[in-house]
Amino acid sequence: MGMKPRGPENRRTWSPDLAYVVGLLATDGNLSPDGRHICFVSRDLQLIQTLASILHLNNRVGIKLGSYAPRPVFQIAFGDRLFYEWLTEIGITPRKTYTIGSLKVPDVFFPDFLRGHVDGDGSITPYVDRYNTKLSPAYVYQRLYVRFLSASPFHIDWLQATIRRLHGTDGHVTARRSDGQGKVPLYALKFAKKDSISLLRWMYYAPDVPCLARKRAIAEPFLTGELREFRHPR
Repeated sequence: MGMKPRGPENRRTWSPDLAYVVGLLATDGNLSPDGRHICFVSRDLQLIQTLASILHLNNRVGIKLGSYAPRPVFQIAFGDRLFYEWLTEIGITPRKTYTIGSLKVPDVFFPDFLRGHVDGDGSITPYVDRYNTKLSPAYVYQRLYVRFLSASPFHIDWLQATIRRLHGTDGHVTARRSDGQGKVPLYALKFAKKDSISLLRWMYYAPDVPCLARKRAIAEPFLTGELREFRHPR
């Protein structure tokens, strides 16, 4: 997708591709307490391969199988002390799930970071809007929700504030319990209707940016043309 492999010496120099990787690691990455090793897990093998290409990794890709996961879970782990330290300096730390907050992402690369974030833990979901069918049966439209997820309210608050500052859209924060016993909250920052379309066009600003193909395919019909109502095909 137009990516140039990055050697270890370039893993600490901000670029669109590295900002995308930071988005992935902020969601599905894990920093070992040993101060050196970094692990990334995903159910999408393509994300593993994209991260490995950007960071110029040749490490073996592992596969986890178990009754807890309906599909295989892929993982890649690698050691890089300097990159590890750089990640902690920008705000990604070990045991970050419930404590991650703001990250030191340059404004110019924030759309790339967001694209990694949505590819990691977020979602792009089309839905059918029939609200105005009482006026006319023809008023059936295809719309979108874009969601960013985190178990840390501090991180969700930072995401919302930064998107508001840089893009002028606010979104809506909700919380729900993410485990069967109702003890662990999961926070979602959700954008709908025209805000979601505008946000997607901000993130997918070029056809060759690194991204998860299956999510881009969902967004693709909304990335071109004028902002308008999208009629649902019937």
